[in-house]
Amino acid sequence: MSYSTRVKLMISRRHLIATAAVLAFVASSPAFAAETKKFTAAEFEAAQKAGKSILVEVHASWCPTCKAQAPILSELMKDAKFNNLVVFMIDFDSQKDAVQKVGARIQSTLVAYKGTKETARSAGDTRRDSIAALVNSAI
Repeated sequence: MSYSTRVKLMISRRHLIATAAVLAFVASSPAFAAETKKFTAAEFEAAQKAGKSILVEVHASWCPTCKAQAPILSELMKDAKFNNLVVFMIDFDSQKDAVQKVGARIQSTLVAYKGTKETARSAGDTRRDSIAALVNSAI
């Protein structure tokens, strides 16, 4: 076998191994089941009218409670049962009209809906079990 053929074969093997490694990583990485979007009144109302399961997060980047909720919510959203859950994020500081629309008084407020019906609400909660119960109430 010539030198150039061996080099091409080595490159092909490396490419194959690298591709296999990437595919294995992607396959083993959990995908987020829930769809997260910035809150807009029009999209929120459309999701409600469509009877969707909805979670509204009233969040502030400076809020330590919001930061404590984030990994809990992130872990919960990986569950396939939340495939159809729509998560709307409201920025507490810049979206005051949206904060008012959902009746939140403080950041770190979570509100679950099934269509137009509010199913659960919490503010300042960082306990995994009660946050999971709140999210589950929407499905």
